[in-house]
Order: sequence, then C-alpha cells, then structure tokens
Amino acid sequence: MAYLRRKLLCAIAAGAVMAGAAVSAGAAQSANASGEVRRVDASAGRVTIKHGAISGLDLPAMTLVYQADPGLLGNIKAGDKVSFTATRDNDKYVVTEIKK
Repeated sequence: MAYLRRKLLCAIAAGAVMAGAAVSAGAAQSANASGEVRRVDASAGRVTIKHGAISGLDLPAMTLVYQADPGLLGNIKAGDKVSFTATRDNDKYVVTEIKK
C-alpha cells in the first residue's frame, strides 16, 4: 500500500512540474538589469550589452545582442553604463526600456 501511495504522489508531483513548465515556456519573461553598452546598431534595432547575471531571464553574466526599438537607442552609444528592462519570449531577447 505504501508503495502505491509513493507512486501516486510521484505521478502527481511530476504532472504538476510538467504543467508549470508548460505555462512558463509559453509566457514571456521580463527583468531589470544594468550593464555597459558595447555596440549600437540603431538602424537594425540591435544593442550589445555586457551585463552581470540576470536571474529573472536565467542568463549568466555575458555580453548579449538584444533587439530594441530604434527609437530607444537614439541617445545610447558604446561605453555608456545603462539600466535596462529586457524580455525573453521564445528565446528572443528584447530591450523594452533603456536609460543612462
């Protein structure tokens, strides 16, 4: 009886984990961070930022190319220290806010 109870509890727990993974996989994640701008290509809507770990996006410290609305990048240049908000949706990283 105890064996069947453990098997049932394991099956329920596994189902809950899988359901949580399905919800989080489809939902966009967002986080605030800071870093240093390495490169800006406003016409292509891209900004390269070197930043520390961003736990909200499950990113380690790295230099990453983000997509961004070109209008956000008008006053941003390489070497600027910035604070930014980024989202991840289906492995696409997008800066939604950025300021010096």
